[in-house]
Amino acid sequence: MDAQDDINQGEFTWVISNFSRKNATKLSSEAFTVSGFKWMIVVYPKGNNTDHLSLYLNVPDSATLLDGWTRNAKFSFSVIDQINNARSIRYETQHYFTVREKDWGFTRFIALSKLHNSTEGYLANDFLVIKAKVCVLTVTPMNIQPARPTDKFDSYFTGLKELINAAETNGTSVGSSLYLQDGALTDGIPSLEETENAKQSLKECLSDIFKLNMKERLSEALSTLSSARTGLSSEEKIAIEIFQANFNDFTSNFLTFEQDNAEFELHKLQRDQTFCAMKKNHETHISYKQLMEDIAKEEEELKRKMEEVKSRRDKLLSDWEILLVKSEEAKSGYKDEQKKLAEAEEKKSIAEERMSRSTIDWSKLKAQFC
Repeated sequence: MDAQDDINQGEFTWVISNFSRKNATKLSSEAFTVSGFKWMIVVYPKGNNTDHLSLYLNVPDSATLLDGWTRNAKFSFSVIDQINNARSIRYETQHYFTVREKDWGFTRFIALSKLHNSTEGYLANDFLVIKAKVCVLTVTPMNIQPARPTDKFDSYFTGLKELINAAETNGTSVGSSLYLQDGALTDGIPSLEETENAKQSLKECLSDIFKLNMKERLSEALSTLSSARTGLSSEEKIAIEIFQANFNDFTSNFLTFEQDNAEFELHKLQRDQTFCAMKKNHETHISYKQLMEDIAKEEEELKRKMEEVKSRRDKLLSDWEILLVKSEEAKSGYKDEQKKLAEAEEKKSIAEERMSRSTIDWSKLKAQFC
């Protein structure tokens, strides 16, 4: 035996001695390596339920490989004519090897009558020479666990869950929005009562400047107080004059704030809406993940049942092969007995004829003396 391995392709030659005297249903070669992966030749010397030699390429270590492994390989078998190599028989095929189809080949490779024909050279000196050529095209990586279909979803939604938790923990809030309208400054000198009312209004405005229409009330109060002659201290007058001098800036700032706050509120509303959608999607993901786990359990159960069915099928085929042998023995025994019965019947007929003649002679003798 010899083997060659050239990156993704290689050859293996298997020489089987005393081939015609093998009683086993099938024979397996030693494992050989091509492209770093193990392979094996399986031969059925008397055919796999056929009158032809059956040849298959097998993945011998399939039981130890990780779930999801595949090998796409192109391969050929040659049965060598050791007298005339030109008459050697070669067939080629391609197959995706998987856990369910770990062997593939040719059930009817060469007729057994041709294989055992003494004028051919396929069994010279009772040696059978099989040559295999294997070219590995693609392989599912087997040194790491293949990614599950849900892995990328789990990774994504794990990050999403962290974002949701952070948002719920560090949520922000804002104060009331400003809804202020421009007010007009009034002329005229207010009375003492008007001044006192304006002072009270100013206090209310300054205590809660963000209330509705507070800007208008503030403008009216400032207009009244700036024209007042009594009821104000000198410090109050100075403060009112300074504030009134900057009232336009104050109004502009309020307008800007109102616009920016409206935009802020809009984005806050949109953020809350997208947050709700994001949270709902995450909850849906959890339910999907549970469904996927349930499906995975069902797949495992189906796989287990398939293994049981395969085991029963293999047992049935094994029992059937035994039955075939017994049936062939019974058939052969029946033919032998049939032949022996015909011979015995012929002997019996001859004996009956002789016995008949002897009986007649005996009767004659008895008639003379009795």
